[in-house]
Amino acid sequence: MTTTKLKRLELRHVEAMPAILESGLIYVSKTYSTAAHLCACGCGSKIRTPLGPTEWSVMETTNGVTLSPSIGNWQKPCRSHYVIDGGDVVWCADWSEATVLAGRQAETNRRTTHYDELTRRRPWFMRWLAWLFRQR
Repeated sequence: MTTTKLKRLELRHVEAMPAILESGLIYVSKTYSTAAHLCACGCGSKIRTPLGPTEWSVMETTNGVTLSPSIGNWQKPCRSHYVIDGGDVVWCADWSEATVLAGRQAETNRRTTHYDELTRRRPWFMRWLAWLFRQR
């Protein structure tokens, strides 16, 4: 199978993700806080990225769409690693298994810190109610 690496992705806003994704497009659903595209290496794998404060973010500029952080397809055969910056696909180095595991742990730590901070900001009575319902 011949693959062609993409050089650029164009943004398409959608309500829900289409069943068939087109090469060269990154689909963004604000309704479902997700983005999807076909792997930029050309292998045809569907890449889905959740959007949110502890996940990926999308920025739309006059130069094009930026999706960050990088896309690391570590569970796909291609193991592609790239960033989408202003619509351009910027290829990054492959990661070792140890680096992938460290990256996943860093993601877990970032999520835990984020949600712990949100919990600390809730009023005391909301924290008490949450504690009360966990006791049942």
